[in-house]
Amino acid sequence: MDDDQLLRYSRHILLPEIGVEGQSRLLAAHALVIGAGGLGCPAALYLASSGIGRLTLADPDRVDLTNLQRQILYRDDAVGALKVEAARKTLGAVNPSVTVVPLAERLEGEALERLVAEANVVLDCSDNFATRHAVNRACVRHAKPLVSGAAIRFDGQIAVFDLRRDDAPCYACLFPEGGETEELRCAVMGVLAPLTGAVGALQAAEAIKLLTGAGESLNGRLLMFDALRAEWRSVRVRKDPDCAVCAAAATQAGR
Repeated sequence: MDDDQLLRYSRHILLPEIGVEGQSRLLAAHALVIGAGGLGCPAALYLASSGIGRLTLADPDRVDLTNLQRQILYRDDAVGALKVEAARKTLGAVNPSVTVVPLAERLEGEALERLVAEANVVLDCSDNFATRHAVNRACVRHAKPLVSGAAIRFDGQIAVFDLRRDDAPCYACLFPEGGETEELRCAVMGVLAPLTGAVGALQAAEAIKLLTGAGESLNGRLLMFDALRAEWRSVRVRKDPDCAVCAAAATQAGR
């Protein structure tokens, strides 16, 4: 790190759990953020300000006036612009040394596989189960840590699936593919603006911990927040030995 970086990231470096070594790991890391909405905006903002070396941001949508209530990377003059391009402009103003790669597409197939394989950590900030399950399958195949978040109405949740570990559950252990889980959209149900900020910021915090080795991650736990009651609750998530995704992958790999 040069003198400017030592000063910029001094408050991280002062933390014994991060220090110069941890900050250097962060500067060399690549984070893939899928979704540039209510969760992806604060997650990307904190990763960039914290000094992530490379940040790939994927989202096919354009900024809509209704987004401005909670998607904090965008301003009024960005309405109509591609989200990832508007986000790159804002993130570049926050920290010009971060390489931001905007992808105005819905990641799937070979593109998703390639980007997950290249990343050091994946943040799922999407809003639909099809994407979440596709991202989970890719992270299982490439043994990449996945930080998953969700927010709707006044309810938020975050979980970490550290798929570098053989004993870690995957997203499908918690929400099996083809299950009965109801898909809710904020466009229909509404969402409290600061809730998305809280969940997205926590996703960034968990990603930073995974990259720097600081503390203990949320791996194997689901953290839930009820904003109406200001209550947090944590539940254990165990690896499902019959999981159609991670158990099947382990069998194929001979583990």
